[in-house]
Amino acid sequence: MSAHIDTAAHGHDTHDDHHDDGPVSHSTFKGYMTGFVLAVILTAIPFWLVMGKAFASTNTTSLIILGFAAVQIVVHMIYFLHMDAKSESGWNMLALIFTIVLVVITLAGSLWVMYHMNTNMMPMSVHDMKNMP
Repeated sequence: MSAHIDTAAHGHDTHDDHHDDGPVSHSTFKGYMTGFVLAVILTAIPFWLVMGKAFASTNTTSLIILGFAAVQIVVHMIYFLHMDAKSESGWNMLALIFTIVLVVITLAGSLWVMYHMNTNMMPMSVHDMKNMP
């Protein structure tokens, strides 16, 4: 307790010394316009791929659209949310990683359950229903 009083008497507050992250990075008009243009391009290309039926396989089109969506998420995080590894001493990045892990677990679990429900609970044919005990 006396150590806290001594540091407070000398004008040093130990509580605030840990929160000096420097200036907050705010984007400029050029940064926002760059993000906007990238977002429009990353939306227009998948739209063109679907409307122009650029690929014969819908699976290929879907995978490419998912790739563009992932890149667009990164663009939004960098240009509009101003997130990077250094912002708020890395806590933003830790929260982002935690969120990604939860989303992956939730989506993978949901797809796994739906796949097995579809496989195991498909309606039987009339012939199979007549042979049920």
